[in-house]
Amino acid sequence: MKKEELIQKVTEMKDAASCCPEAKEACEAYLASVGTEKEEAALKALYQELAEDVNDIDGFIAYVGSKTGPEAEAAVAAGREAKKNGATYCLCPACQAGGWILDHQNDFLK
Repeated sequence: MKKEELIQKVTEMKDAASCCPEAKEACEAYLASVGTEKEEAALKALYQELAEDVNDIDGFIAYVGSKTGPEAEAAVAAGREAKKNGATYCLCPACQAGGWILDHQNDFLK
């Protein structure tokens, strides 16, 4: 894995409308630390925050299933299909990027 891939995914997560404020702050702190002596600590803090904020596919299905209407039904169906195909994270852009970051943490932590 290249650090550029990590930076791209962190930026995607930060810029996603579905990114919560705490995760956005952790993303921004990591991006500001790249290339400095604070980078490793900021990356660890980012992973800790994402472990708390990134939702799994079952949580996504439950959340959208608590809503009503055709959009909610379509989202539940999409979530179930994604789960059937091996998805483990919520389908929103922030969780998709955050899930990738979490899945690759051993590639970037020393």
